[in-house]
Amino acid sequence: MRTDSIEQLRQRLRECGAKPCHEQRVLRAWLHARPLDSGARRHRPEDYLPLGIRNVLPELTAELDGLARVRSEHAGNDGSARLLVELADGQTVESVLLPRDGVCVSTQVGCAVGCLFCMTGRDGLLRQVGSAEIVAQVVLARRRRPVKKVVFMGMGEPAHNLENVLEAIDLLGTEGAIGHKNLVFSTVGDRRVFERLPLGRVKPALALSLHTTDPELRARLLPKAPRIDPSELVALGEDYARATGYPIQYQWTLLEGVNDGEAEIEALIQLLSGKYAMMNFIPFNTIEGLAFRRPAWEKAQALADRLRRHGVIACLRDSAGQDVDGGCGQLRARSLSVVNVVSSGNASPAR
Repeated sequence: MRTDSIEQLRQRLRECGAKPCHEQRVLRAWLHARPLDSGARRHRPEDYLPLGIRNVLPELTAELDGLARVRSEHAGNDGSARLLVELADGQTVESVLLPRDGVCVSTQVGCAVGCLFCMTGRDGLLRQVGSAEIVAQVVLARRRRPVKKVVFMGMGEPAHNLENVLEAIDLLGTEGAIGHKNLVFSTVGDRRVFERLPLGRVKPALALSLHTTDPELRARLLPKAPRIDPSELVALGEDYARATGYPIQYQWTLLEGVNDGEAEIEALIQLLSGKYAMMNFIPFNTIEGLAFRRPAWEKAQALADRLRRHGVIACLRDSAGQDVDGGCGQLRARSLSVVNVVSSGNASPAR
């Protein structure tokens, strides 16, 4: 039986006789990368887990371990590490161990948004990542280092896998002991997000991929994103920020000669002035085969400084682990390329 959703996992435990307290104990142990039968010191599993659950734990442990395995790990010079993660069906996604106890997880295999500057969406959406598979990426990270922050900014558009992502967020923000503002839901903007996030018991911080103030340019850069005018997107974000008490993180991939000009930055200052928000400028992560280029670091720094002089909180960030060329689906693409080359090399020549 596959257990790729949290609800399936809960149901499996209930069928074995678990009460809510037993569910909580097993889930908490898994989320903290401990053996599933672990408990208080000097307590034996038979003191607190029913026999039916104890009997199934070895099989369940193997299934959960198989949800996400590290196929390759690539350490960056900044303290990050990019993981190519293999799921139970052989598909792969990327996770990133971030400096300062964070992890970035993927929510889809591929992506349907098709951002022109991102490798992930070049093959479209292959499948959704289940809620348990999302959490399993956090468990993998916790086996390597402490994790106090989870950002849903890996492969995929979380809004297009909303039920699974929200189920994962709920578990991580409760049994996983991750502070709600340290769970960051990243999206290109979808009205369903602004409807659903305020209703959950765990209300994550929100990151919105803005990239430009020009609606027409945004439609070209993000061809399959919902058609929401940047000014409306910021207004929706402002409402959520005020309701939750967390500032919105706006993401802006800096593309030389595309969205780093004088008129663009002036419009951005006008758009964000007085808003409960911060701007993250991220110079383009160079991808072979794409014509975009990143602006000089000095220019990018000057843009961030200019926003700050006008009262807008702005940060200049480099994509974590960029020195290993692993961002935006590149690790996965390279692994598939190697597989294809090997397969071609082993094929019998046509005659």
